[in-house]
Amino acid sequence: MGVMVRPMARQLPKGSEFECSGCGWRTPKWAGRCGRCGKWDALAAVSAPRAGQGGGLGQPTRLRLVAEASGKPEPIGSVDASAVAAWPTGIGEFDRVLGGGIVPGSVVLLAGDPGVGKSTLLLDVAARAARDGRRVLYATGEETAAQVRLRADRIGALAPDLFLLSTGDLSELLRHVDDLRPDLVFVDSVQTLSAAGLDGVPGGVAHVREVTGELVAAAKARNIAVVLVGHVTKDGTVAGPRTLEHLVDVVCSFEGDTKGALRMLRASKNRYGSAEEIGCFELGDAGLREVSDPSGLFVRHEDWAFPGTAIGVALEGRRPVAVEIQALVAPSALASPRRTTSGVDSSRLAMCLATLQRRARIPLATQDVYVSTVGGARGTEPALDGAIVVACASAHWDIPAIPGTVVVGEVGLTGEMLKVRGARRRLAEAARLGFTRAVVPPGTLDVLADGNDAAALADLEVLQVPNVAVALGAALDRELASEVFGDQDGD
Repeated sequence: MGVMVRPMARQLPKGSEFECSGCGWRTPKWAGRCGRCGKWDALAAVSAPRAGQGGGLGQPTRLRLVAEASGKPEPIGSVDASAVAAWPTGIGEFDRVLGGGIVPGSVVLLAGDPGVGKSTLLLDVAARAARDGRRVLYATGEETAAQVRLRADRIGALAPDLFLLSTGDLSELLRHVDDLRPDLVFVDSVQTLSAAGLDGVPGGVAHVREVTGELVAAAKARNIAVVLVGHVTKDGTVAGPRTLEHLVDVVCSFEGDTKGALRMLRASKNRYGSAEEIGCFELGDAGLREVSDPSGLFVRHEDWAFPGTAIGVALEGRRPVAVEIQALVAPSALASPRRTTSGVDSSRLAMCLATLQRRARIPLATQDVYVSTVGGARGTEPALDGAIVVACASAHWDIPAIPGTVVVGEVGLTGEMLKVRGARRRLAEAARLGFTRAVVPPGTLDVLADGNDAAALADLEVLQVPNVAVALGAALDRELASEVFGDQDGD
């Protein structure tokens, strides 16, 4: 009979705890899985604070800074907010996302994948602010000052009042902030800063939490705007504890395929403006260039209509963006046909294909289907379902869509076309781009009748369709197909 050997308990130093490296959750007893975020093998021993002490070395300093900035209670109507009015950075797309500009005393967190252009964008913002008469400190823990100067020469980001500091020590950074008294501070990146007396290594949960808390306290006490660069995890979220996002005022993500030129700036949290705005940029040899009309990047303006293409209009925040959907349908030699997407949500594509199979009688179960967007656009919004089904049906039948047609609408599991939010803005964008026909769900004309911009939509023929089958008949050009490709049976 075998003898069961119990694993030896992990020895816990006296006066210590275990902390999760993913979310910062602490427990006096080791466990294989974090009790808050569920991450396995993420608990590491750290020193626990003694009774009556703060949670880290920076706690007394932070309390002193908050006390200095505190005052007597006063009615909200008598509070003067003119001193913290947002000032524009000179980059319209950046200001759009922030809600008009940078607010003094605020802390902005900018996260993004390596090489996406975060440092390039912020160095341009820093130079523009310095040229406007503001004193700016750009602190970097990942590069030397000479390396930052090389990038500034390349993108033309030189200004007399722009100061560079290469350091990874929080105390040294705060000392230079006190000496220089800047109006704006950039920290690239917050994961590289360290403070003496904290457990773990720079970039760990304890360091990131304490360093960010110190910087937030310094920004509020001195009325200095601080912009932090943050790393991201494999799934695209901000690295470090979730408390980091709660501490700051604005959380932005800089997204884009590093192999392409398009970059998108999105806000997931904004205390001073809407969190639904996006900014569009194009990355080139001379830095980032604003793209005020992103629809031109995602739609080809040609008179020739190709089978397998359809145009939809997505809402990126509150900005309407025309998106071209391309589809390719071919017989499959596999037992499980391929469903490959690029820029389109794979789960929504599967739903659209099942709807076409069941409600429109289009046999796609044995076909390989490839669906992609043009120009690197993201087609994950349900309002693009109509364009996806039209593109797939067009590719299957080899029939192009009627030139100048845009399809807007969500597809239900019953095959019906469902209304979407922002129909007026979507169709106004389609009319501005020169589209002449719009296939939309029922009830859209009632929404359009309530607005004051009827003249902008006067040249747009709006066709309300109840279901997918009628939408395909309204969008596809059978007559053009017979002239170009020969007679089509259409079944």
